[in-house]
Amino acid sequence: MKTIPVFVWIILLHEASSDCGCQKLDRKADEDKAAPLPDQVCQQRAQGGASHYRDYYGELEEPEIADMSLIPGGRSVYMGTDNPHFPADREGPERQVKLEDFYMDKYEVSNDAFAKFVRATNYSTEAERFGDSFLFKSLLSAEEQKRLEDFRVASAVWWYKVAGVSWRHPNGADSNLDNLGRHPVVHVSWRDAVEYCKWAGKRLPSEAEWEAACRGGKERKLFPWGNKLMPRNEHWLNIWQGDFPDGNLADDGFEFTSPVDSFRQNVYDLHNIVGNVWEWTADLWDANDVSDNPNRVKKGGSYLCHKSYCYRYRCAARSQNTEDSSAGNLGFRCAKNA
Repeated sequence: MKTIPVFVWIILLHEASSDCGCQKLDRKADEDKAAPLPDQVCQQRAQGGASHYRDYYGELEEPEIADMSLIPGGRSVYMGTDNPHFPADREGPERQVKLEDFYMDKYEVSNDAFAKFVRATNYSTEAERFGDSFLFKSLLSAEEQKRLEDFRVASAVWWYKVAGVSWRHPNGADSNLDNLGRHPVVHVSWRDAVEYCKWAGKRLPSEAEWEAACRGGKERKLFPWGNKLMPRNEHWLNIWQGDFPDGNLADDGFEFTSPVDSFRQNVYDLHNIVGNVWEWTADLWDANDVSDNPNRVKKGGSYLCHKSYCYRYRCAARSQNTEDSSAGNLGFRCAKNA
């Protein structure tokens, strides 16, 4: 059950280099050379000026797995890192896990896709039932920021809990989904994501599956495509450029979210697996947590991340929120057993 806060007193900011506050948006408390690709993977095929990969298994013809990629398992894959950037995030140690083949959505779930689910089921998200969600400061006017200053997140005062914000109104109570149909759905809790995946005949990926998909058959690489952030001096993901939390230069072309098919990032044909919006996974942050509202692992970082304070758009990076949390940079994609 939601607890309605009266005031959230502002405390001193933490060091910007240590934490963007992204994992603080919990409703229960407003605080604080590449390895060779697997044999199954791909044959490269030119398509216009770009390169496209098809997996060994051929075209995906079944309607329920359209727009999904087959991620090969049957072997041990690396996850985690022995060189953690945020030790408190439990990024290490590096270890090997064995996975079965599985399918992963090529794209984050879009507003259009989520709207179909809502029309079919009459589902109401937790943000809609609670009546509010977390919104980043640049989406609020100076007057709104002043009026809502007592409802800021204590350790990340650029986040505001705003009434009337939900997936239908992602950028403010008076906003709508015009021209955002192909953008990722946001302001969805872990429980909302689970319900959507069930309806679609899918499920949330485990953290290990998510990370294996992110790595694209590579080992010990920072990003889905390798170690260099901007190969060929091009932007490969939607993150923050400029000084945070003010002065987003949007050099990658997007100040906020980008369409779900904006950045193709690895040979599994996955788009926006890092950057754009955080993505829920099935895993508990603490495997022994038996509370009613435990923290769940989220992966991938978002458009608000920058290396100077939130270097969490690496495949090994991770963070967490409570199951009922929602925010304007938190979405998901689904997986499915092969």
